[in-house]
Amino acid sequence: MADTTHWSFPAPLQPVAAEVGFDLAHALDAVVRLSSRVPDDGFTAASLGTEREGNGVVIRDDGLIVTIGYLITEADAIWITTNDGRVVQGHPLAYDFTTGMGLVLPLGRLGIAPLTMGSAAKVGVDDDVYVIGHGGRAHALKASVFARREFAGYWEYLLDDALFVSPPHPQWGGSALVDQEGFLIGIGSLLVEEVVDGNRVQGNMFVPIDLLEPILEDLLRTGRTANPPRPWMGMYVTDAQGQLVVAGLARSGPAERAGVMVGDRVVDVAGERVHSLADLFRAVWRLGPAGVEVPLAFRREDAMVRVRLISADRSDFLKKPLLH
Repeated sequence: MADTTHWSFPAPLQPVAAEVGFDLAHALDAVVRLSSRVPDDGFTAASLGTEREGNGVVIRDDGLIVTIGYLITEADAIWITTNDGRVVQGHPLAYDFTTGMGLVLPLGRLGIAPLTMGSAAKVGVDDDVYVIGHGGRAHALKASVFARREFAGYWEYLLDDALFVSPPHPQWGGSALVDQEGFLIGIGSLLVEEVVDGNRVQGNMFVPIDLLEPILEDLLRTGRTANPPRPWMGMYVTDAQGQLVVAGLARSGPAERAGVMVGDRVVDVAGERVHSLADLFRAVWRLGPAGVEVPLAFRREDAMVRVRLISADRSDFLKKPLLH
């Protein structure tokens, strides 16, 4: 597994304890390093790799950690490293497909004071924030929010209101986004490129922490929310010059079984025209829970093709965490 700890931001970009309105040392120590191992035959092994590394944030006195879910999906082993160098094994407790957040329970005492959860709703465009990764002040960054908007991901993922922060950095998976008062307001997800005022701007997308509180107790109790699972198609669609093009298919997934082909262009869902990824996902999800039939129309070369796809629960395709 690659060592991603030997780097640092230039000193002028790092937060300074005397200049922030909260206990910086406490916030830095609340962010841990997560290293996970996924079996070679895992469903996500080919796309996300079998060795994954990122960050997590301690949010409770018992050491409960929130992170971005792709770091721990199908993991059969997780190691948690603290800023003082201690290493504790962790258990992947839950991964919520709707928010994209995951929970890890340490199997030993961390002895870390949790970071208090705040609300991303109070943060606006151009507001100053701080991004904190594992590794102390050298891995923390003074930043700002440059956009708030809907975000749709090709893996059938949609956030109504995501935070976009710059300067960008590739190591922010699972990192903490902290407001001016030191409260946790977001969890790092992806490095993205946005168009702002006609200019392309690189930054990082953060999932608002507000999405966790309503589902936290369900995730702790059962590993999933009380809501029925959404219908999953296993169809990776990209928006290419205004057309929704199938760029990939999950192996043995619903779309592949229904005869969908790479290169097909999505036209409608159950007779409803769709013009964006968000349109596509919402139209499918309105049909019902996982298992519902999804009528789809595609343009394949010069022909119109219609399929009736039987959706699935995405979690049924993933390896489940073993109990320790």
